[in-house]
Amino acid sequence: MNHFSINRRHTLSLIGATSLSPLAAWAAEDWTNTLRAARGQTVYFNAWAGSEQINAYIQWAGAELKRDFGVTLQHVKISDAADVVKRVRTEKQAGRGATEGTVDLIWINGENFAAMKRDALLSAPFAQQLPNFQWVDTVGKPTTLVDFSVPTDGLESPWGMAQLTFFADSKRLPKPPQSMAEWLALARTQSGRLSYPRLPDFHGTTFVKQALIEHAPDASALSRPVTPEALATQAAPLWRFLDALHPHLWRGGKQFPNNAAAMTQMMADGELLASITFNPNTAANEIAAKRLPASVSSWQFAKGTIGNTHFVAIPFNAPNKAGAQVVANFLLSPLAQARKAEIDVWGDPTVLDTARLPATERARFQSALRPGQLRQSSPTLPEPHASWVEAIEKEWTRRYGA
Repeated sequence: MNHFSINRRHTLSLIGATSLSPLAAWAAEDWTNTLRAARGQTVYFNAWAGSEQINAYIQWAGAELKRDFGVTLQHVKISDAADVVKRVRTEKQAGRGATEGTVDLIWINGENFAAMKRDALLSAPFAQQLPNFQWVDTVGKPTTLVDFSVPTDGLESPWGMAQLTFFADSKRLPKPPQSMAEWLALARTQSGRLSYPRLPDFHGTTFVKQALIEHAPDASALSRPVTPEALATQAAPLWRFLDALHPHLWRGGKQFPNNAAAMTQMMADGELLASITFNPNTAANEIAAKRLPASVSSWQFAKGTIGNTHFVAIPFNAPNKAGAQVVANFLLSPLAQARKAEIDVWGDPTVLDTARLPATERARFQSALRPGQLRQSSPTLPEPHASWVEAIEKEWTRRYGA
């Protein structure tokens, strides 16, 4: 059996390729050549390893890739993608080009992608050439093409969706706040029962960026690279809001939980009323694992919360670029995306437009809502430009980090 036949199970897009236009036929042949080159390669996938569920999912993907494509997926477990960006930059400075790098694929988004794009640390555009990219929802989920206000330009392939989501026990918080203003009002009536993770923890930074968006005099300015003048103007109301909020937080805002996981544990112990996540299915995951009661519910603010897409990218000096593309394409397949979305597996929302999938593939995504799952999504607010992250974190630390 040739590689083309094997690939049909997961890409769908090559079905009938020989009867398509000359351009489509060329693309199918080009992909067949990629599959051929990838067979036997080992792809070193540098990905965050802080979740047992995610690690298990990557292990499952590796078994599928080995069986169907002859590609070995090696999960290089990392704690921060920024460290990998530094490593690739160091390799470039040392003259390790072409195929002399140590990273084939990296799980990335935000300021790390912006840095790699700016410093030419990424391989040639590849995402739109992946057969399964045709199923990506680039209209309803525009962040699949724009990463923290930075166009992806095909330099990274979407993997999953994320949106700031809150969750709490509905028995203890029957009327959850629907904005940062309501969050402050709740904090004033429930002193010491709310908090957010200490920056530069990702969730803490996202919470502060949400407050920035809701308070900025000109939210459109946040989509442009930060300047000292823009920071002073747009963030001034943010600091006033946080100055008002912090005295009513856990431990008077003098200390903050280390991360979202710590917040969730504090909520489970009754110390906090609510927790936050960037995965709308986190509460459902925790309930399924019997770490939270079934009365916990999830919500997003009425007018929207920050959302983005996380991606995989190929460094400029990846030794196994063909294998990396095959991995990225498999991660976009309906099979892999549907499994990733399962609550008991990961619960990471899909980047695909499931309505456009063939019926057999669409059926993979049809399942009943589980306790704790988000019942109604709110509008997705775009991330500020990636450059705002460091600026906000630096100023937050100066003001509140002592």
